[in-house]
Amino acid sequence: MSNNLSIRMSGLGGQGVVTAANILGGALVRAGKQSTVNPFFGAEKRLAPAESYVRVSDEKIYERGEIIYPDIIMIYHPHVITLGKSYTMPFYDGLKKNGIIIINSDEELPMTDEDIEQLEEIGARIYYIAATTISIETAGTELSTNMAMLGALLEVTDLVSMDFIKASLEERFGGKKFIASGSTAALDDAMKGKFEKISQLIQKNMEIVEVSGVKTKKYSLGKGRV
Repeated sequence: MSNNLSIRMSGLGGQGVVTAANILGGALVRAGKQSTVNPFFGAEKRLAPAESYVRVSDEKIYERGEIIYPDIIMIYHPHVITLGKSYTMPFYDGLKKNGIIIINSDEELPMTDEDIEQLEEIGARIYYIAATTISIETAGTELSTNMAMLGALLEVTDLVSMDFIKASLEERFGGKKFIASGSTAALDDAMKGKFEKISQLIQKNMEIVEVSGVKTKKYSLGKGRV
């Protein structure tokens, strides 16, 4: 992968999009890279559109705010595509040539011929991961969907090692209370409430990262014509 990357995470409120971005950003910094993280959301309510932007570079990053032209787009909920629950439409708008799209869905989503043609034109690589299902089956909660998405990201990009993800996860949930917003803090507390010990939270979430890597599947654009 390039030394300079930008990632746009699109999901719905309550899925941990902001948390995932912060965990990833923390891991990248531990790996010796420069990284900035910016959340973007309107009303802080469950199932409302939410986005986070992560930039990574070997050099100092001066740019902040929304990522218009991402190298990678992560779709945390099918409704971002099927119901247009996104601040960016179509969902792949701005994706750079040969960019990557990672979609959380138990099944491949149909796309219009126009979408497929545009994605083929830029050489987009699309991957599917049943992130929410994996989260429920592995940890007994959908609150770890974001960790499954990070597992898929590591599988297709090798962006940072799992050791750094684990260290960032430990700091997030084992250190001082992290507050990006009221709803994010509430989600952190809800996550901690699912496990008797923080060590169990870390263990289960890292299992999710590993399982997700194995179960990430590449999508053939030609199959999606409707």
